[in-house]
Amino acid sequence: MMITYKYSEIWNENNTKEVETLEQVKLGSTEITTIRNGFGALPIQRVDMDTAVKILRKAYDGGINFFDTSRIYSDSEEKLGQAFEGVRDKIFIATKTFARTPEQFWNDLEASLKALKTDYIDIYQFHWPSVCYKPNDWTGMYECMVEAKNQGKIRHIGLTNHQLHLAHECIDSGLYETLQFPFSYLSLDKELELVEKCKTANMGFIAMKALSGGLITDSSAAYAFMTQYDNVLPIWGIQKESELDEFLSYNTNPPQLTDERKAVIAKDREELIGSFCRGCGYCMPCPVGIAINTSARMSLLIRRSPSANWLTPQSQDMMKKIELCVECGKCSAKCPYGLDTPNLLKRNYEDYKKILANEVSVK
Repeated sequence: MMITYKYSEIWNENNTKEVETLEQVKLGSTEITTIRNGFGALPIQRVDMDTAVKILRKAYDGGINFFDTSRIYSDSEEKLGQAFEGVRDKIFIATKTFARTPEQFWNDLEASLKALKTDYIDIYQFHWPSVCYKPNDWTGMYECMVEAKNQGKIRHIGLTNHQLHLAHECIDSGLYETLQFPFSYLSLDKELELVEKCKTANMGFIAMKALSGGLITDSSAAYAFMTQYDNVLPIWGIQKESELDEFLSYNTNPPQLTDERKAVIAKDREELIGSFCRGCGYCMPCPVGIAINTSARMSLLIRRSPSANWLTPQSQDMMKKIELCVECGKCSAKCPYGLDTPNLLKRNYEDYKKILANEVSVK
């Protein structure tokens, strides 16, 4: 698949249009062609409506035209709907349904269309399904997608997942047009194989967790890594205008995979790759209220971001809940990466207590 380029209009500081040539990615067999910067709209549920609309409009004005959200991201869809009135035909919207029954499917779809203030969704995705829905599998779920597409309410059928075996099954089925899956420079060979398999199948690959849930702190290295894969569209989770500015700068000055950035990637892979929590949340909720998908990676978070953010009374209370773990094994059973989650929690808690006691420095 060749990387293409498109002339895009961008508003500059003087409120006049400039024309820039931006690198494009085509999502498999779909007609969707977009710049390599996709906008992940999960984090904007954490900011107020005015702030979210300002960020979203700035993203659009800066050349970003692909936005990914979900029905379960609280008011994220409403914020997109508010931001993009009048320009709907100039952007692509992907959203998701966590429905497990046809009735829930149709309720979610109608709610999403209303919230997004649109009469169609570009990519409608099954959100973390436990099985690969297929025609005549007695669930009726795939038939819902086909009917919604026939009605013109959705244009392409996709899914998001963290489980390799299910992702392979869905690719092999030939029923899905896009796959959204975790992918970053911390990915293992088996995830790289998934990217290549999607390319061979002419199936769009949307990379979520391109910063590995915040563990990757050099966005330029993350972006440069992605440029090696011409069929991959990364969606960056953006909450702050400063984060957006960083990614917008890559539209006109894309980071190259230099020796310096290769060294950053190699160092991070050596430090982080292996049995670490990706923060996907499959393990949640915990029966005793432990915030597993944050607590199980605290040792990394506290060393790779300002440590003061993780030493607050609230964070200490969160970590103390690990003492309540009864080792029921439910989290391990649900982990798509096969982690021994109870032991991972214990190791993170012991490290955290040493940090609080000044026995270990994270400066």
